Amino acid sequence: YRQQLQWLGGIGIIVIAVAILPMLGIGGMQLYRAETPGPVKDSKLTPRITQTAKVLFFIYLSLTMVCAVSYWLAGMTAFDAIGHSFSTVAIGGFSTHDASIGHFNSPAIMLIGIIFMVLSGINFALHFIAWRSRGILHFFQDPECRFYLWCILVGCIITVCYLYFFTPLYSFTDSLLLGSFELVSILTTTGFGVADYSQWPTFLPFMLFMFAFMGGCGGSTAGGMKVMRVMLICKQGIREIYRLIHPNAIIPVKVGNKPVSDRVVESVWGFFAVYVISFMVMFMILLGTGLDFITAFSAIGATINNLGPGMGDVSLHYGAISDVAKWVLCFAMLLGRLEVFTLLVLLTPAFWRN
Repeated sequence: YRQQLQWLGGIGIIVIAVAILPMLGIGGMQLYRAETPGPVKDSKLTPRITQTAKVLFFIYLSLTMVCAVSYWLAGMTAFDAIGHSFSTVAIGGFSTHDASIGHFNSPAIMLIGIIFMVLSGINFALHFIAWRSRGILHFFQDPECRFYLWCILVGCIITVCYLYFFTPLYSFTDSLLLGSFELVSILTTTGFGVADYSQWPTFLPFMLFMFAFMGGCGGSTAGGMKVMRVMLICKQGIREIYRLIHPNAIIPVKVGNKPVSDRVVESVWGFFAVYVISFMVMFMILLGTGLDFITAFSAIGATINNLGPGMGDVSLHYGAISDVAKWVLCFAMLLGRLEVFTLLVLLTPAFWRN
């Protein structure tokens, strides 16, 4: 049931919003734009938003079915295969076993998990184009998807090499499987586990955890700030450096070959500012409840990015923290899942007056 809830909460948020939010005075297209940040947010797959929601749901359902069959063929029971396909494609990460995916101790299941977590972290609009064009070339032509895949590749190389050379208990095969799985699971904010990454040597747990702040692509089921926003923040930072060197130059921010309007860049920076301020306020509250620095930092990061496992006292579960801390983290999860602004707008009196 919990895995099914995660599945419904993935792409379902768009489908439900198309039917319910218009009654509150918010059209479906507004939510679609909020759920698809960046310069592609004004594009639609089909002329009508209701039809777009149906197309996205069809792709979502198809990906789940293929994932379930793959898990079943790899050795899971039918029940586990269906349940884990729900939480894999929804990037929810809930498992029916305490050891998560590590319970199965199967390289084949880990590889299937990696593949479908990566696919689920990609903008579902690209999956639609792949289905319509019967090709995958556009995945590598899309700037956001390329940046996302490069981050996964570089992160995997660093993680695998560091585990192999600095963890004597791991063979190269163990380092490759466990390191790649944990990197993909954390970067996409899925949260499945095959090892306790918080116990890995030196900087590795923090590197993996910081990847979760980026998350997956816009228009995916992943949490985090989204790859497109991180890309635009980096590009804007580079533009400001060039502006200092060439004050009179006109330097547009581009994604691929397309210039991005200053309004979009401003909205991304606005999101980032609210995200950071919200993080800092909740982090200070958690420190006030008596949690140590690492536990408080990772608990807020794991919940606002919808990751799940943190570090310190919340690396395995959140049962030991106080009730006040739990309420704060519940709010952080809602804030992160609803893209910060969506929830804050609902809490603004001006919204209800309008």
